[in-house]
Amino acid sequence: MDIQQFFTDEFIEMAVRFIICTAFNWLIIDRLYYQKSKRRDFYFTFLLTSIAIFFLVFYMIFGLDKLGGKTSMGIGIGLFGIFSIMRYRTDAMPVREMTYLFVIISLSVINAIASSVTPAEIIVTDFVVAFSVWICEKRLHIQYSKLVQYDRIELVKPERYEDLKKDIEQRLGLDVIKIEVGAVDFLRDMAVIRVYYRNTRAHSSSVDHKLKFTKEDLTTV
Repeated sequence: MDIQQFFTDEFIEMAVRFIICTAFNWLIIDRLYYQKSKRRDFYFTFLLTSIAIFFLVFYMIFGLDKLGGKTSMGIGIGLFGIFSIMRYRTDAMPVREMTYLFVIISLSVINAIASSVTPAEIIVTDFVVAFSVWICEKRLHIQYSKLVQYDRIELVKPERYEDLKKDIEQRLGLDVIKIEVGAVDFLRDMAVIRVYYRNTRAHSSSVDHKLKFTKEDLTTV
């Protein structure tokens, strides 16, 4: 049975590129990102986004070519829509996760529109990107941090830093590396501090990556 009786040459080419793209995206997400963060929510987002973006871009370009449209214009409009979806979230995304999202989307777009290059060239390109991510993950150590609404403002003085550190370690149960003091509210006897710590737990949560307090967070009961 000839497979070309059921599928066009373009579809077979798309399937090959999709397998290559998904394999490298999975490698980056599962082996590089998830091994450190253990964030299942972003694992879900990254993987499904990469698959959806690949098919969206491929069929958009393929459809424009069939209709005789201008591919460059289609790519521009498509990329504008693709990268605008980064604004759909309600919570702020940490820089590391934003970088991974950008890498995943970029690889999906490259694999979807690279019809003029061979599969070997696509593999080399994907490998270079994945290797770059691996180098960054191995060379750079991530500092985990969280914001704390702290009630003992008498300890935020520079000369009482060690007392502040011991109090935070005792109350949070964390191996604290350093503490940065931000806003201080003398009217409510509280300060906002950022605590950097060594992540000795099996996984981290979305609360650990909170970038700032909302008005609801700062409302007193």
